[in-house]
Amino acid sequence: MITKNTVLLSIAAFLSTATVSAQSVRVADRPDNTAQSVNYVNSRAPLVQPSFIKLPVGSIHPAGWVGRYLELQRDGLTGHLGEISAWLEKDNNAWLTTGGDHGWEEVPYWLKGYSDLAYILGDKKMIEETKTWIEATIKSQKPDGSFGPVNMRGDKPELWAQMIMLSTLQTYYEYTNDERVIKLMTNYFKWQMTIPDEKFLEDYWENSRGGDNLYTVLWLYNRTGDKFLLDLAHKIHRNTANWCRPSSLPNWHNVNIAECFREPATYYMLTGDKKMLASSYNVQNLIRRTFGQVPGGMFGADENARMGFIDPRQGVETCGMVEQMASDEIMLRFTGDPYWAENCEDVAFNTYPAAVTADFKALRYITSPNMVQSDSENHSPGIDNNGPFLSMNPFSSRCCQHNHAQGWPYYSENLVYATPDNGVAFVMYAACTADMQVGDKKTITIKEDTKYPFDENISITIVKGNAKFPLYLRIPSWTNGAEVLVNGQKMDVTPVSGKYYCITRDWKKNDKVTLRLPMTLKMRQWQVNKNSVSVDYGPLTLSLKIKERYVKRDSKETAIGDSKWQKTADASQWPTTEIYADSPWNYSLYVNPSKALSDIEVVKKPWPADNFPFTLNSVPLEFKAKGRLVPSWTMDEHKLCGVLPEADAPKGDTLDNITLVPMGAARLRISAFPVTEK
Repeated sequence: MITKNTVLLSIAAFLSTATVSAQSVRVADRPDNTAQSVNYVNSRAPLVQPSFIKLPVGSIHPAGWVGRYLELQRDGLTGHLGEISAWLEKDNNAWLTTGGDHGWEEVPYWLKGYSDLAYILGDKKMIEETKTWIEATIKSQKPDGSFGPVNMRGDKPELWAQMIMLSTLQTYYEYTNDERVIKLMTNYFKWQMTIPDEKFLEDYWENSRGGDNLYTVLWLYNRTGDKFLLDLAHKIHRNTANWCRPSSLPNWHNVNIAECFREPATYYMLTGDKKMLASSYNVQNLIRRTFGQVPGGMFGADENARMGFIDPRQGVETCGMVEQMASDEIMLRFTGDPYWAENCEDVAFNTYPAAVTADFKALRYITSPNMVQSDSENHSPGIDNNGPFLSMNPFSSRCCQHNHAQGWPYYSENLVYATPDNGVAFVMYAACTADMQVGDKKTITIKEDTKYPFDENISITIVKGNAKFPLYLRIPSWTNGAEVLVNGQKMDVTPVSGKYYCITRDWKKNDKVTLRLPMTLKMRQWQVNKNSVSVDYGPLTLSLKIKERYVKRDSKETAIGDSKWQKTADASQWPTTEIYADSPWNYSLYVNPSKALSDIEVVKKPWPADNFPFTLNSVPLEFKAKGRLVPSWTMDEHKLCGVLPEADAPKGDTLDNITLVPMGAARLRISAFPVTEK
């Protein structure tokens, strides 16, 4: 007998089936880079099409803690460095005045992050400040095509600072479509073609970092198709330091490694030679096999990696952190390999936040995974620098003082990508809204809500527009049992860790995707470093919670030797911060031999009212654990955290309660622990 209810149930079943059949769900290793986007710039033949396409700056509007971090940058050191740094002083600046006597790399280092920050925040005052420098840069081009400060090494032009400014001009063009940028670059690269090989990229910095020049050449080729640019690209590669060596590097400077290992992969985008791509992977792995046996995504190279200095008390420059993040983002776009997103998050969540004060008004040159004092003393030769390189000083460290600016703006720009098959990819999760084109030139606004990495739940909602397109979600390798729901309906296809989850359907306004990435405690062992261990919770690595005592010092008195500041800079408004441990730090971590980590308790705390989770007081996760003191593990003769003790070093009599916190919130930290099993 057919009843009204039977008819209604049949209609519901039909509609449900129609909804399911209208969408396809699959697991993908990579997005399809054989496709051609109708919405964004593709790679021109013969270049390899990237797996992801970066959206123009200003398309992504960060919210949540990332948005708050950008505001802190604006209100802190990045936004006010023009009032502090002597290198940014406008009077007789080499980037503003022909024959000026200061400015070299510092201006473009700062400007490439400052300008992106201005565009992302839509800050009119900062955008006007950016224009001052951009207009002067464009005006500086000479009849022969060269531009910017003249920096000769004998009869050889040194071009490193121009490489950085080219990156700044790329972003400016994305934001404005100012054709003067295309003209300037074209004429400049024609000038580079006239320089003989024996005089091209010969100086140390430019020789190491020629890949930055190469990247902009390919960027321009994709917009103009000028064939001479391909010849220039080959010329740049053959004159750049050889980052393709199987078991050694051209040099062991930490920033060069973090920045330059991507050069062979950039050349791969021109040649399609997979040996080039493999070379970039090789450098990433090579430096980490010895100097990267530590948590936090980086490697121990204070300034230069040195044999015998591999303990987690060795650190890395803030410059190295932000360049590694930028390289990870570029490698992710080139390859689609989720590994690069995970490494970028590792640095961004665990290492970089501790390199700056919570108010973003000062930074330190070196930050280490195990670091128990941040003062203004000289710790050489324990670290490979002579001078006060461990305190938070806004006047110090010419390179990091300016180059730090790119870290969070670049990260924000790489949260969401377009794909060659006209879709959307969420690759590094953070609260944001993205305005973009998908499908057949349809405009949408898509919003991501999450407190990731401090929470495992992510929701993505279409807030404007309707279109059919594929939506990709990165499923991290560290998670198990990930779940995806569309409009509350769980998807039948099971997500796979370390791959992408792709949903293609006719997306409508208010459609909502819910992603859950379960986070559990896991342990890594660093055999090279005394079998020490680190504890991870999802993408977060944990550190001992050390009571931090902050001491303010005069920034002018504690600055490193080559620091310079403007005469009007008020040191009282920009003090140096030193940090000292006011609780024991020399703990071994208790690891239950029958079930590792079973005794660690996860404690979830309220989300901070100021939306900033990277301090000991505000971090919304703590972990209750146990440990024993190791009396022989003390600060050494260089006033650094001593190297890790031997595994059998005597331990204290009592098994103490200790607290662990995400290491990004800890300016003083023990993140690689010796172990006690009883």
